[in-house]
Amino acid sequence: ERITINVAGMKYETQDKTLKTFPETLLGNQDQRIQHYDPIRNEYFFDRNRPSFDAILYYYQSGGRLRRPVNVPIDIFTEEIKFYQLGASALGKFREEEGYIKEKIKPLPTSAFQRDIWLLFEYPESSSAARVVAIISVSVILLSIISFCLETLPSYQPASVSTVAPNVTTLFSATTRFSNPFWIIETICICWFSMEVTVRFLCSPDKLRFWKNIMNIIDIVAIAPYFISLGTEEQATDEDGKGMSLAILRVIRLVRVFRIFKLSRHSKGLQILGQTLKASMRELGLLIFFLFIGVVLFSSAVYFAEIDNEKSDFKSIPEAFWWAVVTMTTVGYGDMKPITVAGKVVGSLCAIVGVLFIALPVPVIVSNFNYFYHRETDTDEANKYTHVSTCPYLSSWKKKHTRRSSGSCS
Repeated sequence: ERITINVAGMKYETQDKTLKTFPETLLGNQDQRIQHYDPIRNEYFFDRNRPSFDAILYYYQSGGRLRRPVNVPIDIFTEEIKFYQLGASALGKFREEEGYIKEKIKPLPTSAFQRDIWLLFEYPESSSAARVVAIISVSVILLSIISFCLETLPSYQPASVSTVAPNVTTLFSATTRFSNPFWIIETICICWFSMEVTVRFLCSPDKLRFWKNIMNIIDIVAIAPYFISLGTEEQATDEDGKGMSLAILRVIRLVRVFRIFKLSRHSKGLQILGQTLKASMRELGLLIFFLFIGVVLFSSAVYFAEIDNEKSDFKSIPEAFWWAVVTMTTVGYGDMKPITVAGKVVGSLCAIVGVLFIALPVPVIVSNFNYFYHRETDTDEANKYTHVSTCPYLSSWKKKHTRRSSGSCS
């Protein structure tokens, strides 16, 4: 039996047995497609996207091959797949072929109490209480960062140590720490960070996987300087090892600034940036390699171009490396500059070549960023809340906390 299908004025003819290849779809189920039947013209009419229907009809004719037309956007073709009810498997396979990474099933603790605590600290979208915990965590992180920056102001440092070791010994000094507001704020923040990482570790469904997560390593690095500084404060007051101890404390306190990366746990933007950098490691390696070649080449050229000038800033090729780097990156501090005509020609070429070297890998990095950005945007639009798992014991939790989308969850 031949069937005529009219899609927004474009008529297609096929056989009934072809459509019945997939009886669970809209066109394959006669009871469902009869709603669109026009008895006067003896055809099925659909006011849908015409270019997409070529691929939809080919899906039936080929036995399940789904190819998106080049001139049809992904979101429009996805809506057509849902309208013709091709099913979750066809939609998932299409999204996978288009480059969408299938979301991994995230394990949860088997204990009900541990599962509630894990969801409370790990998934802010799971409940209102989890969002409150996330807001508190972000506030503590911001408070710690602000305190870390403010304590370096000269007005908050004793004059006797501000010129030798700014705020290195005062914050953790046994005699002044209890009267220091920055030490009190730091202690409160460390208590929250320590409690958070301890609770998350105890409730983690996989302890080994917990330590393999880069975000958890950042959490440990964020609290380690505080306890290390407490253990080395006595050494900092010892005259024999004062220089070494102060140097160690400076490094330890510098590590505290990496606490800002804890915000990436609650920021989609930082997560997208991290995914982009991870996917663009080859391009970043090419960029560094190009810059390395340019630095060696132009630093050598400018050295020999001004070797006869006694007033030249380029006393050796290694000293010219810094000039080559700031010139190729178009920063140009002006602390080192060529004087002779030949040196200025080399400097001009260095700046032009540097712009070209930097511009070559950038489009690939931008493309990766757009990919991850649109993937996260599409996921947020499809599901306001992410489905954490498909385990049987989570069915009641999903009904309570998860908002279902119109389509199936990938």
